[in-house]
Amino acid sequence: MSEISIKVNIGTRSYPLSVQPGEEELIRAAAHDVNENIRSLQENYAVKDIQDLLAMTALTMATQLRQKSTGGMSDADAASLADIERMLDAYLSRV
Repeated sequence: MSEISIKVNIGTRSYPLSVQPGEEELIRAAAHDVNENIRSLQENYAVKDIQDLLAMTALTMATQLRQKSTGGMSDADAASLADIERMLDAYLSRV
């Protein structure tokens, strides 16, 4: 399959890429996620330097990826699962 040329905007720059046709949607969605994270950081913190915003976005996304790849679970998810387990135990003890 031949590659196609696309441009994605990340932060304040445009990047030309050559991708497989089946990858285009994934890459555009990923660029959108990066830009949304940058926007969120701008709104919630007094950081204006794009390099700082890109670095924090990279750190955030790398942390999320590590959690998923190692099977890591957030404290909120662990607490929710513990609550569900307690409810199931209570239900099963009555049956």
